[in-house]
Amino acid sequence: MITQQDKMNSHVPEEIAKSNKPQENIDYYIENGYRVFTAHFHTNRGYCCGNGCRHCPFFPKHIKGNQNLR
Repeated sequence: MITQQDKMNSHVPEEIAKSNKPQENIDYYIENGYRVFTAHFHTNRGYCCGNGCRHCPFFPKHIKGNQNLR
């Protein structure tokens, strides 16, 4: 069975996917001097922080502690 996590990691090299340190252009990108976390980062974290992130993959969005992926 293919999980949502497998789908998210399918384009990421295995050694990077297993790393705990966020990787630029995979887990985040820089915009106007700020880190913008991607859906890949949020999915790997496993829960919503509730801060209104742009790429929140959880449903419903922006509910702190939510673990339901879209």
